Amino acid sequence: MGDAQMEEGDSNTRDIEVAPALIAVHPAQRSVAVAVGSDLRVYDLVGDCPVSLVDDSAKPFHSDSIRAIRYGASGKLFVSAGDDKLVKIWSTDSWLCISSVCCEKRVSAVAVSNDGLFVCFADKFGVVWVVSLKEDAENQALPDKKAAPMLAHYCSIITSLEFSPDGRFIVSADRDYKIRVTVVPKNPLDGAHEIQTFCLGHSEYVSCLDFIHSPDYPHGLLVSGSGDSSVRLWDVTSGSLLDTCGIGAKVELSATDGIEEEPCHAVTDLCTCPNGTSIALAVQSLKGVMLLNCDLSAKTLSIAKVILIDGEILIPTSLGTSLSEGLLWMVTGISKLRGFDHSSLARVRAVSAFEDNSRDVQPVFLRDDEIPGGKQLLERLQGSVTIDNDVFLAAAEALKTAMRSLMIKKQYSDEKREFRKRTRNDRKLKH
Repeated sequence: MGDAQMEEGDSNTRDIEVAPALIAVHPAQRSVAVAVGSDLRVYDLVGDCPVSLVDDSAKPFHSDSIRAIRYGASGKLFVSAGDDKLVKIWSTDSWLCISSVCCEKRVSAVAVSNDGLFVCFADKFGVVWVVSLKEDAENQALPDKKAAPMLAHYCSIITSLEFSPDGRFIVSADRDYKIRVTVVPKNPLDGAHEIQTFCLGHSEYVSCLDFIHSPDYPHGLLVSGSGDSSVRLWDVTSGSLLDTCGIGAKVELSATDGIEEEPCHAVTDLCTCPNGTSIALAVQSLKGVMLLNCDLSAKTLSIAKVILIDGEILIPTSLGTSLSEGLLWMVTGISKLRGFDHSSLARVRAVSAFEDNSRDVQPVFLRDDEIPGGKQLLERLQGSVTIDNDVFLAAAEALKTAMRSLMIKKQYSDEKREFRKRTRNDRKLKH
């Protein structure tokens, strides 16, 4: 194959790269945000109305797929970032974009420090960057800022970033099975050079992280999900593996029929609930969500329940919950889906009582008219178009293929590797 053909093939692969729909919930459930493709949609649950975003920056709004969205711990800040190499920081009081940060590479993950003074983001070359925010700029647009490098994984896509509950550590995960725990310095702009530990044990890419909050563990207990069909519990101070919960066998019994001949049981997202004992999982091929129970005294994980939905294809691509309400929010969807009338689509659902692990209380999917905000919220976050199940089946298959392509390293010949180096389009420009 000639260079021109190889270049064309690589270009086509980039052109059809799909992105999952994402969801984020305000810590006090004051608003809910969904990102699908380059479109960021927000609904105000307090005012019971759609939100109009205001972006007066030099590069307004996103122009390519959004790959990460996040509320800060206080709920005053919201961050969005993605393939257009922009990180946008929004004030949730006015939904004004107060800062827009340009990156050298596409962004794969974001995190906000617990005090709301720093925003961190990771790129697909494994570098974590940090930008500082002024305390008095809550509702005012700031000049576009330059980010400083904070830490790095060696040429490995970073999939998730989390600050520990006490703010002492920042934890980063990558597609090379590693979880790194780094001490947050007094001035993150000077770089974070002290590694606390590594959490090693996954046999496939680490897809997601979250912390279990407990008064008994001020640093929190770390939970990780992976492409190896397992969820693991870690002590972040020592890197010790406390427990492993394999979910593959349980998913096999509950997986959606007819989606694929060889089901993939990768954990695509997880979130912990405020009570510190329940963990919700999104799993490829599972038409619903899986709930795990964490025994804090024994430091163990176990499968509690699988919640399925009948009559609808719902394989969540992202999960979210708040600190104050007992609802688990989820979205399934995709952007850049070829071969159908709807290139970008999303479906939002919510589950009640997911925190209660007792046998007497069963979590249930809420009907559309039972969700806070009702059908008006759904029209804003999903769009008003009704989409058939076969489209969501195709979306789930396309997303699975895209995830494998992104997370599993390709093996190139020496000739192909040299060609890719010569034709890469993300080199730094010399001034």
